[in-house]
Amino acid sequence: MNYRHAFHAGSFADVFKHAVLCRILHYLRAKPAAFRVIDSHAGAGLYDLAGPEASRGAEWHDGIERLTAAPLAAPVAALLSPFLEVVGALNERGQLKTYPGSPALARAWLRPQDRLIACEIEPQAFAALRQNLRGDVRIKTLEIDGWTALSAYVPPPERRGLVLVDPPFEQAADFHRLSHGLVEAHRKWATGIYALWYPIKDRGEPDALVKRLRRLGIGKMLRAELTVAAFSDPGSLNGCGLILVNPPWTLENELAILLPALAGLLGRAGKGAFRLDWLTRERAPAAR
Repeated sequence: MNYRHAFHAGSFADVFKHAVLCRILHYLRAKPAAFRVIDSHAGAGLYDLAGPEASRGAEWHDGIERLTAAPLAAPVAALLSPFLEVVGALNERGQLKTYPGSPALARAWLRPQDRLIACEIEPQAFAALRQNLRGDVRIKTLEIDGWTALSAYVPPPERRGLVLVDPPFEQAADFHRLSHGLVEAHRKWATGIYALWYPIKDRGEPDALVKRLRRLGIGKMLRAELTVAAFSDPGSLNGCGLILVNPPWTLENELAILLPALAGLLGRAGKGAFRLDWLTRERAPAAR
């Protein structure tokens, strides 16, 4: 499949991924020590929901539009607020025209001492990324292959931070690159938080990924998955998942509230479902 960010901006997969990203950022901000975010496949940063790419499949109607129109229970609304505040700040009240990608969401929650490295190799997306994030001394944009960046920029000078790996899955090998890239980066920075995103069309590749990850000997890996349709059409994006390495201690309980709510809101024809389980539970040494 081709998960180029611009074609899927604001989709159910973005809502899930970005809600979790903002929960992690919220956790990192709770301590005064600086942190760094490394976004290996950053995309353009901001997306015009009326533009030609986002309009092609108009997936945002079943994602961010459905979420913002829904009445939310108070605990769910509280957990989603760091994400929805950024979306709301980019749009006029009651309208959805612009959607923030992961680097724009990260920028919104950086403090003066925090830093972001946003990497993108596709030339047009990188030009847009550089333009959208220009003028912020806390941010470095790099026109570099994300898999190279995953190894080259860890460990960061800060002892705390997040590595987000969200490749386009244009090649079948990207599932294998996820596990290989994690090994290389984790060897150099074992205390960092890692969030590895993957698409779910059927169970084959995601389950094979989990088997490889379990053999790596990396402690404390949490799996979170959201599916919005049955696997009757393996050519469609029926769900997506995140492998979270060294997740914040608060995140499991937060996801136990968020995932059922998102499955109910974003599932198609009542087919929404979720999975939340530990692949490994051994705690890695914490960064101070």
